[in-house]
Amino acid sequence: MPHPLTPPRIYITSVEEPEAHTARNGGSSVPTEPDSRAPTTVPAPIPSIDLAMALSKREATTDGALPLTGMVVVTAETADTGDWHPVRTTSPSVGNGGTISGSPTPGRTAAFARKCPSLVRSWPTASQPLALLLLFAFLWAIAYAILPPELSEPAGGLMRLAFLFVGAQACGVLVSLTGLPDMLGMLFWGVLYANVGWADFAGYERVEVFLREMALVNIMLLAGLGLDYNALRSLFRFIMQLTLVPTVAEVAAVAVLSHYLLALPWLWGVLLGLVVTAISPNVVVTVLLRLREERLGLNKGIHTLIIAMTSCNDVLAIFLFGVILGVIFSTGDLTSQILQGPIGIVIGLVYGSLCGLALLYLPSYQAKYTNGLRFAMTALAGTLSVVGSKKVGYPSAGALGCIVTAFVAGTGWRKRPPTECNEVSMYLDLLWKFLKPVSFSLIGKEVKFSVLEGETVLYGFVTLLVAVLLRLIASYLSTVGSELNWKEKAYVTLAGFPKATVQAALGPAALDLARSMNATDEYGRAQTVLIVTVLAIILTAPLGALLMIKLAPRWLKRSTDERTDQYS
Repeated sequence: MPHPLTPPRIYITSVEEPEAHTARNGGSSVPTEPDSRAPTTVPAPIPSIDLAMALSKREATTDGALPLTGMVVVTAETADTGDWHPVRTTSPSVGNGGTISGSPTPGRTAAFARKCPSLVRSWPTASQPLALLLLFAFLWAIAYAILPPELSEPAGGLMRLAFLFVGAQACGVLVSLTGLPDMLGMLFWGVLYANVGWADFAGYERVEVFLREMALVNIMLLAGLGLDYNALRSLFRFIMQLTLVPTVAEVAAVAVLSHYLLALPWLWGVLLGLVVTAISPNVVVTVLLRLREERLGLNKGIHTLIIAMTSCNDVLAIFLFGVILGVIFSTGDLTSQILQGPIGIVIGLVYGSLCGLALLYLPSYQAKYTNGLRFAMTALAGTLSVVGSKKVGYPSAGALGCIVTAFVAGTGWRKRPPTECNEVSMYLDLLWKFLKPVSFSLIGKEVKFSVLEGETVLYGFVTLLVAVLLRLIASYLSTVGSELNWKEKAYVTLAGFPKATVQAALGPAALDLARSMNATDEYGRAQTVLIVTVLAIILTAPLGALLMIKLAPRWLKRSTDERTDQYS
């Protein structure tokens, strides 16, 4: 029996947690009694691109908790009395609905909730970016106190770079309040920052490139962790159909149209197609977690299918992008250009496999700081894969090395004892909170109205429109033969529409490489790829999220029982 002065232990539960929540009671798990009244679900912070945890099986720790944030259940009773807390607690003092009883200021909380109900509902989500803004403020104040004036004054290149990210985060918060994806605000701030003349980062160009590479590393590691071996094995044929057929159709359409409309060479057209074809895990997974709370689409494994399709699509696009980019910027003879791709594949597979196996045993899962050390080693292994592959002259190996490292390590971690709590993907998701405004503001910063041609924008729009329509048709045809009805097939097809996260990481890569190699002949083509990438984000991210949310109640069935996704 716990000591009477011991504070209750608080855990954050997952959106996929079964209905029977447990409480710690003398070392045994005792189910808490649910409230007889239907609770009101309030969405709490959810991971934006955490494909691994969204796809993998969630198993509770010995304390009955899960490592991810999820949703808070607030009943009418707790709302009236003010006994509300942003996380669920499991302790002997838990009241109905899993909330903390004995709140110190119940009257004030209830009054505030009645006056500003929308703010109370959105606060768990909005508080995270606001906390990041406060962190940036602390960092700048510390820098101002200890660094030389030329480094810490607002007019310096380093501070201009820092304020670009702070402004992007603030704009993201404001845009998210309108219901649109916050990435649009970040992108807009980058465009504004460049066109008013503030984007002068003289002396810090390599820092800018490195930050972009870190964003790409983060995306690739999360994509690798999102490849669940068991789900891939059970749905392999269907997932391959939904990955290969639409990808080939979209890339081919972009390559042909960009060759004749945008005057891009065939290899550059394929490169642009690989950037465009990637699906945004940020948008898709966030929407699916919201639908899971409403128990929509859980009856036929639709959630697992969409997430696996998204992961495989992004892995394929990122890998082939690295190969084509390496071939385009290869400076050797024809033989070395031909061997560039296969050698890069071998290097990436070997490096990723060795790093992934090392992460299974170092550190031991019984060590005290296992998760923190695993996260640091995983992030550094991915970073070395990207920067090291460029150093040895095979940049195509970088993306594959990242993905294979995460996939091998993640597959092994899932086979560990259920008491082992793997939080690497949660740490990577937290890192993305910092890198997200970096990635989107830096891609927006490359869009300068003074050099923007209306013809490029128009033809880019036509290219995207035709390619996306062909992708949707090919994706729907790929679902033929499944047990899904036509509405469910249409929804799975629609999940491949949003473009955002991967595009922000891949879009500027060609331009950065052209600058680093001083390949001035390729500047115009790389700029065209970047402009079309920005158009893809603006046109598909908000519309895709809106369509997925609005059409889900009409096209997906609501589960009447408490089953989770049959493949998750």
